[in-house]
Amino acid sequence: MINEARKYQAFYTKSTPIVDYMVDKLLLNPTDKIFEPCGGDGVFVETILETNEFANIDICELNPVSVTVLQTKFSTFQNVTIRECDTLLDNDLSFNSNFGGYYDKIIANPPYGAWQDLEKRAVLKKMYSHLYAKESYALFLFRCIELLKEDGILSFIIPDTFLNLHMHKAIRKHILTKTKIIELALFPSSFFPGVNFGYANLSIITLQKKSNQKECLYNSFHVLTNFSTVEQLAVVKKEELKVYSFSQQEIFSNPDYAFLISDNSSISKAINEAALKVGDIASCVTGFYSGDDKTFLQVNSADLKNGKNYDLVDPNKINRAYKNASNILEGFEGQKYFLPIVKGGNTKYLKPEGWFMNWSKEAVLHYKKDKKARFQNPQYYFKFGVGVPMISSSSITASLIENKLFDQSIVGIFPKDESLTYYLLAFFNSPTCNKLIRTINPSANNPANYIKKIPFIVPTDGQKELINSIVQSILESIASQGHYDENIENKLNKIIEQIYGF
Repeated sequence: MINEARKYQAFYTKSTPIVDYMVDKLLLNPTDKIFEPCGGDGVFVETILETNEFANIDICELNPVSVTVLQTKFSTFQNVTIRECDTLLDNDLSFNSNFGGYYDKIIANPPYGAWQDLEKRAVLKKMYSHLYAKESYALFLFRCIELLKEDGILSFIIPDTFLNLHMHKAIRKHILTKTKIIELALFPSSFFPGVNFGYANLSIITLQKKSNQKECLYNSFHVLTNFSTVEQLAVVKKEELKVYSFSQQEIFSNPDYAFLISDNSSISKAINEAALKVGDIASCVTGFYSGDDKTFLQVNSADLKNGKNYDLVDPNKINRAYKNASNILEGFEGQKYFLPIVKGGNTKYLKPEGWFMNWSKEAVLHYKKDKKARFQNPQYYFKFGVGVPMISSSSITASLIENKLFDQSIVGIFPKDESLTYYLLAFFNSPTCNKLIRTINPSANNPANYIKKIPFIVPTDGQKELINSIVQSILESIASQGHYDENIENKLNKIIEQIYGF
């Protein structure tokens, strides 16, 4: 049985500044036909009725408990209609959207990531075949744009993931070509205290329906960022914010129509105009997972970070001669069958050995057959390359994969020209790379598909030779002393900054 929270993903809008901002953006008129596609506890409707008690409002709500609350709350308002229905599937709404829209204004805080049973998911995939059907907020946004009349205005609170993620390419194109964006406000989800959305940042997007694509692409809009308090949404507080201006044509011209929001225009220019990207010069792949690390993974010290629940490896069972084994992907016979594996964690340049995977013939056979295991991209196991953790803290980091196994929390980067390995290692530890990846994907995740998009500039022979020399000295210092001189790293970062022209 799916619990209520997961089924409906209803995060009610308890923030007065947010509600006031969104209602204000609608530019309400007395004759407007207004729609709330997921009524929740009715906070938007309450605020609208405070200034326009005769507003003509339709509310849809899927949760029967919420429907009862809404019916009680608005029982005295003949101009408010409440229906228990699914906005995404309702036939009456489908009819209205097929004839050029029906509503003048739409406002909502739609469900984010609401669980759909398999039958409903299949229907949604068919109805919204070009969209990512697993993410409910994108479906609500598309549906409600279709329900708007020409020149109608919509204001939604949604996660900011639609701005960059691959899966939302289609909804971005729809927004850019079927609407004029009025304003986009980006703020942390912490503005909703006590609620864990599973998203780091939220956005309020306000847009106007327009059927003329040229008019849409010609439109310019503001992006508001750098909020420290929710009260800054008030008009008088906007001078405290960072405000970016974009034309929709500019966004439409970006790869995958991504919203590349950066302080430095040269960063966006580098992303858009790069002759080469990391994916052109290197394979970027995710690594191995045993399916049951508690059984197959061991540590060399009880003090290892995150290692206290794992068995200690017997040093006599560690195979140190594995690099030249011809059938390594079949596993080892005999007593020496544990091999070092590189895991996640934000360690720069070189990770100390700590984790060891059971690589016996029996274990490897299990990995290949077990449904939970991921024996993926095995042609890159035990190769020389660079490992970038899939999840980073404030900055992206990278460490060497020295012919070791690497797990699925790592993106392995293996240049076609191995002489570029140290250059890539330096680059992925640099502020330059961090600016680029955070513009491409502002979240703390570094999936392979985003790493492939990072612009790559080929160094001159002299630059590569100097970088290789500095990286070699850093690696030797870590190996012998456990640390390195940050002044040397700063020199390295400046060289990469110069190569990229930032």
